[in-house]
Amino acid sequence: MKTSKVTKPKSETTVIVGMSGGVDSSVCAALLKEEGYNVVGLFMKNWEEFDEHGVCESSKEYADVVRVCEKLDIPYYSVDFIEEYKTQVFDHFIEEYKLGYTPNPDVLCNREIKFKVFFERALELGADFLATGHYCQTKLDANGKYVLIKGADPLKDQSYFLYTIKSEVLEKVLFPIGHLPKTEVRKIASKFDLATKYKKDSTGICFIGERNFKNFLSNYITFEDGNFETLDGVVVGRHTGATYYTIGQRKGLGLGGQGEAWFVVGKDIKRNVVIVERGETHPAMYADSLIATDMSFTGGEFKKNLPFRCKAKIRYRQQDQECTITNIIDGKIYVEFDVPQRAITPRQSIVFYDGDECFGGAMIEKSGPNYYEQNKDISPSI
Repeated sequence: MKTSKVTKPKSETTVIVGMSGGVDSSVCAALLKEEGYNVVGLFMKNWEEFDEHGVCESSKEYADVVRVCEKLDIPYYSVDFIEEYKTQVFDHFIEEYKLGYTPNPDVLCNREIKFKVFFERALELGADFLATGHYCQTKLDANGKYVLIKGADPLKDQSYFLYTIKSEVLEKVLFPIGHLPKTEVRKIASKFDLATKYKKDSTGICFIGERNFKNFLSNYITFEDGNFETLDGVVVGRHTGATYYTIGQRKGLGLGGQGEAWFVVGKDIKRNVVIVERGETHPAMYADSLIATDMSFTGGEFKKNLPFRCKAKIRYRQQDQECTITNIIDGKIYVEFDVPQRAITPRQSIVFYDGDECFGGAMIEKSGPNYYEQNKDISPSI
């Protein structure tokens, strides 16, 4: 583990580990303790409601944190950010769904909670560094500022969700497992005989966990039945609420009949209509440009000469896509891709890469004209 940021003896360096109750943060604490740091486990409670099975997820996770910390013989504490999470992340998440968008709460949670209020609390408690179990890395750039680097495991890299973190915060953050593959992290957990060694990776909504998603949303949003329509306005079925569907979705539509599968290619929230067409490569799902807003760059501002060639992702786990940032005007960034992109989705993030460096990103406002609108055939392009 690279810890070149450390300037004093490890025994005098306090590292607070953000512990979630998962295997990744558990291994972070174990590695740091083994290296001789003064390690403290800190659990963040952001949600306390019971799920549909009567289980309080945060209580379960904290119990695992306690077991791991006692095994490692390190102190541990819990902090409560339920109100901050509700007002700064969850309320926004629900409001976006009400407007018909498909938001990504993980990006907002990292920006507003994990690397803001939680980070600040760790420093208040005397931390020299905050460590987390994210699969990311950092390094000094030519200007002496810390930048965000992809995790070494391409299947686990989480830089997509952390693009809003600024250099001054990265300077005080450690990613102890960012240079490791997940398989090695599991081996280390077994070596230390941690209670989380066989625990599955968490999925579902950030800090809320796995739920029946539609049932969960129905507690906060009133869904109204409406029509599935084709681009020509032909009604082909009924849906249970337009806000629940997302661009590119295939599963859960309940539409059958002869021919290729149906896919969501658009939504008209004012009319409560979900627009669908047949075929995974229908041209209405593809576009080769987009406009994004709410930009965030590690160094604080974009300092490249335009047009700038780089790579980008418009969703997590997507392969890096060759693109050009053509312009930045009035708070909006304009991007053109070398090949058409499938299901460009408003309110999702586009995240930019220069080699392995994640230098920033933005929130997608809208795609450029899709191939159906341009009367283009998608097949030769992909």
